[in-house]
Amino acid sequence: MHVDMMAGSNMLNTELAGVQANLDTLAFACRILYAKGHMASLAGQISWRDTFSHGYWTPALGSSFACASAETMVLVDDELNVMSGSGIPNPAIRFHTWIYRHRPDVQSIVHTHPTNVSALSMLGVPLPVAHMDACMFHDDCGFLPEWPGVPIGDDEGRIITEALGVYRSALLVNHGHVCACASIEEAIYLAVSIEKAAETALRAMAAGTIKPVRDDLAQAAHDFLLQPSIVNATFNYWRAQV
Repeated sequence: MHVDMMAGSNMLNTELAGVQANLDTLAFACRILYAKGHMASLAGQISWRDTFSHGYWTPALGSSFACASAETMVLVDDELNVMSGSGIPNPAIRFHTWIYRHRPDVQSIVHTHPTNVSALSMLGVPLPVAHMDACMFHDDCGFLPEWPGVPIGDDEGRIITEALGVYRSALLVNHGHVCACASIEEAIYLAVSIEKAAETALRAMAAGTIKPVRDDLAQAAHDFLLQPSIVNATFNYWRAQV
């Protein structure tokens, strides 16, 4: 019995250490979003699914992404009741809980309104995949053609979840984007990348007609760019910058 108790204690300590490591990563993710121009105001959220605590960690409403730390996060349940931490969550993360419930593969979600994604969303067209650096979105980016209103209710959660479908990302017309991924690192990688893809697409559209990447080449590039080694190395590069 003593051995079993020690094993249980060691497992608990490992789980808690894992939670702390992910909270530190979540804080750096917030700082990266701020540095990349994603968080000019309170519009936008990031969350991480904590399977150990059966809830979701997210920055407290009003806390600065520029100064994010593990201490500025709150743990909430499906109804956004605060389970741990100081403050309240952004009420707009209600639609995150919808995605988590319907997508067990998703462990982290980023939703922001960066300038170029927002501008592209105003045109009412899907994200073009016309450059090698945008190929991670080939056949992996949903499209919501109508803005359902401020996403703080269950209707918006259902609509955005349906638009996302099985994809990692979605462009939301008159709104912004959502990235729902297997890790915090992947969610940030795609959030930063979709803003860059929108910027280059807008510049190309202003100059002439866009030439899409050929499907077979885009699929090969998609698979290459989404390798965990590339995703994590890119995240760590940005992390070192901030």
